[in-house]
Amino acid sequence: MSDLQREVSELERTSATAARLFDIRLIIGGLFTVYGVIVTVAGFTASDADLKKAEDININLWTGLGMLVLGLFFLAWMKLRPVIPPTAEELAAAEEAPPAH
Repeated sequence: MSDLQREVSELERTSATAARLFDIRLIIGGLFTVYGVIVTVAGFTASDADLKKAEDININLWTGLGMLVLGLFFLAWMKLRPVIPPTAEELAAAEEAPPAH
């Protein structure tokens, strides 16, 4: 394998890693999951006075569970449908193509 091919394959691996790292689904899913856990724990520890304020509905518990489900959905989506960055050939072809207006 020539040095150029080795360098291109290394850049493709780095690009794939960066694309997965900065996938917005990871950030949204992670934040919703963490906050969902926190709010769910707050819902489990709700006092009778807190429940009375919310007309006997444990808002923290239901909101926390909803956030947890949404966060896990985003993380599962990211895992099942990962971002595939374009290859060097696709990038070269895109640069050669005339710009679309």
